[in-house]
Order: sequence, then structure tokens, then C-alpha cells
Amino acid sequence: MTVELVAPAKVTLSLRVTGVRPDGLHLIDAEMVSVDLVDRLVVESTEGPSTLEVHGPEGTRATDPDDLVLRALRHCGRRARVVLHKRIPAGAGLGGGSADAAAVLRWAAREDPSVIDPVGAATLGADVPFCVAGGRARVRGIGEVLEPLPHVDRTLTLLTPDVHCSTPVVYRTWDSLGGPTGPNGNDLEPAALAAFPELTPWRDRLAEETGATPRLAGSGSTWFVEGDFPGPGRVVVRTLPAAGRPAVD
Repeated sequence: MTVELVAPAKVTLSLRVTGVRPDGLHLIDAEMVSVDLVDRLVVESTEGPSTLEVHGPEGTRATDPDDLVLRALRHCGRRARVVLHKRIPAGAGLGGGSADAAAVLRWAAREDPSVIDPVGAATLGADVPFCVAGGRARVRGIGEVLEPLPHVDRTLTLLTPDVHCSTPVVYRTWDSLGGPTGPNGNDLEPAALAAFPELTPWRDRLAEETGATPRLAGSGSTWFVEGDFPGPGRVVVRTLPAAGRPAVD
């Protein structure tokens, strides 16, 4: 049977780094929300090896075995042919890969609910447990501790530079800077700007065009402001309640 899954992006509204574990993983205290910018996955169970084909702005491509969708299939012991239609930009701090993996886990959970255990999901990526739950939540630990929060209708305007921000690089830079506190609610923002200074003119452009103070989404590269400011290169999104994001269309 073939099903179509939806995978909403997430926006990290605030992020504090609260410590570092002995294994080097950083502990966070963040607020995350799901938004109506979504990827779509067409999934068909198979007896053969799992495959993934990605259709996006840059055309169609096959992917390597370490892609999060294929890792999620292995994690839950399922095999499938997956066609992924990408709208969430990669390396933008919007949880695109995590959202796709979470959609696979929700699909597999119809037969085995244990595959969406938050601790297990966090082994795939820190954003995966939140993307499985969706909605709005306080996220702590390394991403596996979720506290659902009441839905708040918000409109956000996103501007994603043509810059791929590596999350490990941003965290290493945060360490090297002595663990700064972000002045705008995101402790990773100073580190991202230090590691990727080309982010700065994009921030300034969004501020000038909207009159608002941009915030960095997670480790970047997306800048966002609250409000509806359509325009060149900008994407206006709205928050989704958890119940408003079905696992399968």
C-alpha cells in the first residue's frame, strides 16, 4: 500500500544552552513550534531494499544510506520505497531532515507504537522527538524531554540565506567562545554569526525590510520575525497545533 505523509518544518523560537554532557552533547532548553511549510513523502512498503528519491528545487536525486529517512526506516525495522518532495530547505535550522524522519516514524508507529519513543527518536537527531510530536513544546535535554505547550496562533516571516550552517560547527564555535548568551533569545546566534559571518547582511536586510528584530532559527541559517511580511525571498508561515498535523493525508 502506498501512503502520502506530511512533514512540517519546525521553528525554534528560543534556545538556551544549559550545559554539556560528558559525551560532548549539549543540553538545551528551547521552545519549538510546527509551521505549515511541509515536505511530502510518498511511501510504499517493499520486500526489497529501502530506496529514497528526492525531488526538490535542484531537481531529482538519489541519496546515500546515511540520509535520515533511510536511517529512520532502519531504526524502526521497516523497508520502503520513498519519494520525497522537498520544500523545507536543508541546513536552514528548520528541521527538514528531522521532520522527514519523524514522518517515517509516525507511519511505522501505526503497527509498532514503540518506534516513537522520544529517547530512541533522539538517537536519529535532536529535533526528531519534537517533530514526531509537533505542535508547540518546551524541549530540553538533548531534545528528548518534551513538555507540550498550548497552541498559540502565530504568523512568522522566514528568510533563508543561501548558506548551509553546520550545527556541529556552530556548537563547537559556541564552546570556543566560552558559551555566550544570545541577546535575542537564542544562545547559538552569536556562535553562528562568528562561524558564518555571511549571515549578517541577510539579518540586516530582513530587519530593514520589516522594521522588526530578526531572530535566528536554531543554529541557522534562517532568520525570522513575527508578522506577515511577504516579499522577495521571504516565506510567510503559520503555526500548527499538534492535532492539525495529520500523520497521513
